[in-house]
Amino acid sequence: MSAITLSTLRTYAVARSLAGTDAITTLERALERAAFVQADPIRAPAVAQDLELRHRVKDYRAGDLEARYRELPIEEDYFVNYGFVTPALQASMHPRTPRRTWTKTEQKRAAAVLDYVREKGTVHPREVDAHFAHGTVKNWWGGQSSASTQLLDGMHYRGLLRVAGRKSGIRLYRAREPFTAQTDPRAAHDRLVDAIVARYAPLPEPSLRQLLAHLGLGAPQWRDAKKAAFDRAKSRLACATVEGHRWYWPAGEDPAAFDAPAFRVWWLSPFDPVVWDRRRFELLWGWAYRFEAYTPAKKRVRGYYALPMLVADDVVGWANVSVDDGVMDVELGYAKKRKRDKSLSNAIDEERARMAAFLRAK
Repeated sequence: MSAITLSTLRTYAVARSLAGTDAITTLERALERAAFVQADPIRAPAVAQDLELRHRVKDYRAGDLEARYRELPIEEDYFVNYGFVTPALQASMHPRTPRRTWTKTEQKRAAAVLDYVREKGTVHPREVDAHFAHGTVKNWWGGQSSASTQLLDGMHYRGLLRVAGRKSGIRLYRAREPFTAQTDPRAAHDRLVDAIVARYAPLPEPSLRQLLAHLGLGAPQWRDAKKAAFDRAKSRLACATVEGHRWYWPAGEDPAAFDAPAFRVWWLSPFDPVVWDRRRFELLWGWAYRFEAYTPAKKRVRGYYALPMLVADDVVGWANVSVDDGVMDVELGYAKKRKRDKSLSNAIDEERARMAAFLRAK
């Protein structure tokens, strides 16, 4: 393996995730390759999962994943965050030990709701609420939510239900067959760790540890085993120390063998695997990107939903994209000084056209 430098890792991070994506022509293949696509409900200008998939699926349009969800080999579930996972990845996380034990009342309610869902086939939370009148409960934010909605969410998390689709953004549920118990829990845990590395490599060691902690969302039964899982991962993953930081990536991959991507512009989702890890982002590109949707407007530096702007293998700034009455508007910002030459202007115009087509906007 050739000597690894920070520049090598930067090119590798982009090339393994984005370069050559013209070869991925179908949504099915893109989802299989990713194994996990993080979801986010903010539509500014589109949801995160659509913003990511548009770079990896030919002629992808906003809303395609939701529209085709029922026919795709994909499931909504938690992994290191909430999103879309392949059935194989989901099976490695189940059966889960839930984060909270249900009360006897909740257990009885869940059993009754499960019978109801089996009888009905597919249900909307409002149907369940109307039938059972469970009332309201305090939610995570201190407000009041439908007790039926929270119960359905808990049943989904425990693997009793699956998300069958959405209606106006609301999850619809169906009953599912119980998951088979893991015959080798350690091997299942290792498969999940390898899926994390395949998704987000190259990873500095603190980021890999952070993601193993995040795996407590998808596989809480192994939260106390993350140190042992990390020790096993170190023995099988490829790694190198670069400028004082230990980096990890899948065994068998040589970062130096990846060519720099062709010159073009990508406006990326804040949750795209290329930029998701803020620690790695700063190490690779030399400036701090922050997601500011939840930052008070007066304190925002880049915008409500700034999309990192990748040029070849360098993230040089960001784009704020909005659509008003079918017309798209773009505001650009730069974190790095870069000569605005004809080639960059043309590449930005091409990305603007791709974004407009994706959003079905002018």
